[in-house]
Amino acid sequence: MDLPLVASGGIADGRAVAAVLVAGASAQLGSAFMDTQEAGTSPVHRQRLREGGRTAITRAFTGRRARGILNSFMARNSASAPSAYPHLHNLTAQLRAAARERGDGEFVNLWAGQAYETMTHALPAAEVMAILEVQMRDALARAATL
Repeated sequence: MDLPLVASGGIADGRAVAAVLVAGASAQLGSAFMDTQEAGTSPVHRQRLREGGRTAITRAFTGRRARGILNSFMARNSASAPSAYPHLHNLTAQLRAAARERGDGEFVNLWAGQAYETMTHALPAAEVMAILEVQMRDALARAATL
């Protein structure tokens, strides 16, 4: 049976897109688009993406494992957070919403890939796609000459 192959995580440039496509996968990009103009990323999340910082995996916000920029809520609650989605998600929803409204990045889930600092782009999504396409085509052309 043919199953789809999806590659995600660490795909930050056209070379990486070319590599996963050549391997037969569909490329999934996340962090590359989190700071684009069209993204629904909150202002406090965008600010933290631009400031940089260490990431960690946590269940503290939703009960599901996800990687985000480390903040005080994660630091205090990750070790004891249960695997209890959607209960934990619902329990922390108002806290996260209020923190976003106040611009308080210490109590917001700041999802980001491990190398987000080199992946995010404060550009329109179409420009990010155009850059990735040029890089991908260049990588494929170079590989074809080897």
